Amino acid sequence: MSFTVHGLPVSQGIAIGYAHLVSRALLEVNHYQIAPRHLKAEIERFDNAVASVDGELLGLKASAAAAQPHSEIGAFIDLQRMMLEDPVLIEAARDKIKEYHYNAEWALVQQMESVVEQFRQIEDPYLRERKADVVQVVERLVKALLGDPGPLPPKRKDGLGTVIVAHDLSPADTIGFKDHIAGFITDIGGATSHTAIVARGLGIPAVVGLRHIRGLLRTNELIIVDGTRGIAIIDPDASVVEEYQLRRSALELERSKLKRLRDTPAAALGGEVIQLLANISGPQDMAQIKETNADGVGLFRTEFLFIDRDTLPDEDEQYEIYRSVLKAASGKPVTARTFDIGADKTLAGSAQNEPNPALGLRAVRYSLAEPKIFLTQLRALLRASAHGKLRIMIPMLAHADEIEQTLALIEKAKEELREEKIKFNEKLPIGGMVEVPAAALALGMFIRRLDFLSIGTNDLIQYTLAVDRGNEAVGRLYDPLHPAVLKLISGTIQAAQRAELPVSACGEMAGNSAYTFLLLGMGLRSFSMHPARILEIKRQILRADLAEIALKVQRILKLDEPARINEAVEKLGG
Repeated sequence: MSFTVHGLPVSQGIAIGYAHLVSRALLEVNHYQIAPRHLKAEIERFDNAVASVDGELLGLKASAAAAQPHSEIGAFIDLQRMMLEDPVLIEAARDKIKEYHYNAEWALVQQMESVVEQFRQIEDPYLRERKADVVQVVERLVKALLGDPGPLPPKRKDGLGTVIVAHDLSPADTIGFKDHIAGFITDIGGATSHTAIVARGLGIPAVVGLRHIRGLLRTNELIIVDGTRGIAIIDPDASVVEEYQLRRSALELERSKLKRLRDTPAAALGGEVIQLLANISGPQDMAQIKETNADGVGLFRTEFLFIDRDTLPDEDEQYEIYRSVLKAASGKPVTARTFDIGADKTLAGSAQNEPNPALGLRAVRYSLAEPKIFLTQLRALLRASAHGKLRIMIPMLAHADEIEQTLALIEKAKEELREEKIKFNEKLPIGGMVEVPAAALALGMFIRRLDFLSIGTNDLIQYTLAVDRGNEAVGRLYDPLHPAVLKLISGTIQAAQRAELPVSACGEMAGNSAYTFLLLGMGLRSFSMHPARILEIKRQILRADLAEIALKVQRILKLDEPARINEAVEKLGG
């Protein structure tokens, strides 16, 4: 019997294929005691499994590099390989074997649960989902210990692909399946999970968060995965399959058309050119900038240089990374956000624990509380500014004294570099992020002190509505079109324009084509987004009549009923 399930769309596209159920090795782990005389052999078995998985990951990395030389997939595999050397996971599990005489599988699972519990306390949704990487590494290790080489989906001869059905998948699993996988669906997962990012990078349609989907299906059942709408259709009839085959062909045609827009200026109907920038996390993302011909980098998330490591990056290491990004930008602007990190994030040397990290010592607050770490980053950024068009952006500003202290530290870094006769851009632009309602409502104090602004819509929505967007229980309340949110965004854009201060938006709204006309109508002329979204946003801009849209958006901003706002925004694109 045919039925449809709804989940979270994390990778666009349509897949049609047969279900291949992936087993959950962690549910099959037995618990038993090892006799003292066999402990040495058990530890050797454990170590052999670690070495085997490391070799397996190395092979997958080589395969991914051959298929996509400049992708970020290799970095995800490196992260999992680092976990194989992590004493908190591996050494602690080995100690459990020695001390409690646990069998290797059970020791791993017990230690995994301890580590995962620490991740559950993290407030930040991206970092909270890193617990999935720990689980995935342990799953792979357990399979190696059980002698299970892992499922390999069979190649189909009827033209239809294989749809992987799992509780969860690791990035390595996703890469391993890529040659004969049409798509995948999972019980759990989120848009910021590594698996979702890898799926988008490989162009594999995927829907996650389907709860108990694996338990509802049988191997070889026909499935349609609609990664755009976030649905999976189980056992569809012939007419539905035919309809989705036509949709898939249309999508493929649209993608090929979008690629033709690469070198077309992002100009609206009246000729005004809109700036389209990309968000990146490191040098590995710069290849995508070139693929889409983005106007530069609007958000370089420098905190990813600091997390998932045992030691902090020193000044020279940071300088080399910042310099490499600027060189790869080939003269295009690069906006580096100082590290947006805090007590709720994994940072070497930080052992603080806060009851509500999202409202605690994070972003610029943490930077100012750790001036030595902050000064090191500022020196590295200033040194790199000699090699390209760099701008520095400060996250989560709410108070004037935060700007004053930051500017004072920047000046201190400049004085040190002058004394050391090290070159840097003396007129390096300094900007700030509008991410909390306080900043949006008291913008004057920022405008007077800064060179540019960027609206971080993700956090601005979260803080305005008091909704954790990573919390499924309240996720439905996270509404970019809430009238209060629209007023704050519009007010920020208008205030910046009156002061002739450049302003951009760099959150998810900027990369969502459903909101492009809305933001253009508010007066936004600079967007920053995931590189994969740039051509789609450009297509929207090319058909935009800015004067007409502005009038319609002014009427929308006067509405306060959600249904009417949603309806009006939908009509903007029509």
